[in-house]
Amino acid sequence: MSVKHAKPNFSPSQVSEIMKRLYNLTPSEIRPLPSYDDQNFYVAPSEGGDYVLKIMNTEDSKNTTIIELQTHAMSFLHHNGVPAQTAVPITSGQLMSLEEMDCGYGCQKYVVRLLNYLPGVTISKVPLTPKLLYEAGRMAARMDEVLQKMEHPHLSILQRDNFIWSLSNMLLLEGYMSVLDGDPMQKVIKSVIHQYKNSVIPKRSNFRECINHGDFNDLNVLVQPDDNNGYKISGILDFGDMSSGYYVYELAITIMYMMIEHPDPIEVGGPVLAGWESVFPLNEDEKDCLYLLVVSRFCQSLVMARYSVTLHPENEEYLMITSRKGIKILQQVWELGKEHVEKVWFQRAAQFNK
Repeated sequence: MSVKHAKPNFSPSQVSEIMKRLYNLTPSEIRPLPSYDDQNFYVAPSEGGDYVLKIMNTEDSKNTTIIELQTHAMSFLHHNGVPAQTAVPITSGQLMSLEEMDCGYGCQKYVVRLLNYLPGVTISKVPLTPKLLYEAGRMAARMDEVLQKMEHPHLSILQRDNFIWSLSNMLLLEGYMSVLDGDPMQKVIKSVIHQYKNSVIPKRSNFRECINHGDFNDLNVLVQPDDNNGYKISGILDFGDMSSGYYVYELAITIMYMMIEHPDPIEVGGPVLAGWESVFPLNEDEKDCLYLLVVSRFCQSLVMARYSVTLHPENEEYLMITSRKGIKILQQVWELGKEHVEKVWFQRAAQFNK
């Protein structure tokens, strides 16, 4: 975010007023939920039901077209059997409202949506068995396959050329390197960027294009117990990072975030890859770039977490969740090297599919 006060800071009484005015619902329980740069509340109205009130930050709220497209994508996935949230219409029939509110630093405009509450806990809270990792890979691939069939008059706005979280824009990290001054990780990240320039960019033209969710992380994937003493995926949250990209990007992002939660991170890639390829097999160039794309996502996460802490030091604990674990994993994966890590991933995937 480019400004200090982009993140909303609505009070429970403001949330209650919005719920009554926009949705004609009276909250009996309001509870804050974690969020990176928006504000989310669990709301249980006395009329029944469970909802999430999502209040977008001021910067993203300036682009209502892309939020409308994200809301459409969630509904499209839901209707095609992928467990995404859907938006509840306000009393006037629209799916979102632009609210002007003073959160303590003057009146600002925030996009507000009420989403249905999906059951389950985040995948970060349960053991990441090979079966569940396989399911995560399969679900991520299925999601991208469905999104690629979606039609919308404004799909072109997903070509987000300067979007810092797109793996196509890895080189934009060079402008943020100062947040790592004096940190030994700066050298590693500069090496990754150099390898990305030399090894990924020349092969990108052979990647298959799609629409990426872009943030299939351990806090955005919900699970519920299944009938076999394991877990199944029950929800995919947060479509704020949707952009035009490539199938292999989604796979790399999924592997990276599942590694964060696993006691032996190197073991994650095989089952996720096997699940992914059960839906969408990779071509040779995609396979060859997968390792670098995974480490590139680690770099994006680490650099942008550090940068966000400079803007929001009060939110450091949440912002640095991925970063603290990620530093150790990135060091380990980078030291092991591409050949070793790929061998583990591709051999495990082949064994899984036997």
